[in-house]
Amino acid sequence: MRKNIVAGNWKMNNDLSKTEALLADLANQTKTSNAEVIVAPTFTNLYQAYKVLKSTDIHVAAQNMHYAENGAYTGEISASMLKSVGAEIVILGHSERREYFNETDALLAKKVDAALANDMTVIFCFGEELADRKSGNEETVVENQIKNALFHLEASAFNKIVLAYEPVWAIGTGETASPEQAQDMHAFIRKTLANKYGAEVADSVSILYGGSVKPANAQEIFSKPDVDGGLIGGASLKAEDFFAIVNAF
Repeated sequence: MRKNIVAGNWKMNNDLSKTEALLADLANQTKTSNAEVIVAPTFTNLYQAYKVLKSTDIHVAAQNMHYAENGAYTGEISASMLKSVGAEIVILGHSERREYFNETDALLAKKVDAALANDMTVIFCFGEELADRKSGNEETVVENQIKNALFHLEASAFNKIVLAYEPVWAIGTGETASPEQAQDMHAFIRKTLANKYGAEVADSVSILYGGSVKPANAQEIFSKPDVDGGLIGGASLKAEDFFAIVNAF
């Protein structure tokens, strides 16, 4: 049975002191739902997050990683390095990585392979831009992103993969796909998985919605049958707001 998951992507926010303060606030929050909780601080604060949260049920994720195990890749971080500081989960394919750092589906496929080879869980992101939505190509774009980066995998690999649909036009804009739009796309994603791997695999994979989820709209979005949680940006930087979203389940 698939999990309900709420993951907070902190992006390039919070130095060490602010991270410590937010972690302390998170550790003091009360979880009343059955959702799995994940936070993704910056690289420099991953170990501190692990130390603070290891006695809680909050998991620590990284926001990115390189596909190589080691080598002459100045400034990059490998999967084994992440695991050594307590990060067992990694976010890959976020739209900001695709847009600002030109990450392609082919590159992301290599990153996914490296993460899985190191027994990490992958939160794999994908989604259409506004022009795609307006032209009616959103399903084609999403299908291609999933197929190009993930469909070389064996079915068993999806035990370690969480999907995160993020309509690019709804990230940090204040715009949100309606609950009905989110459900329609999530159902399409699950159907796409089923066509390749069968209904059992498709029904076991958690699919998160990412795109301006807030305490005010989380419950309605999460109530949809194919929406298994959220990848949260700005609202994850305030512990009270983040846990209001967690408890929306």
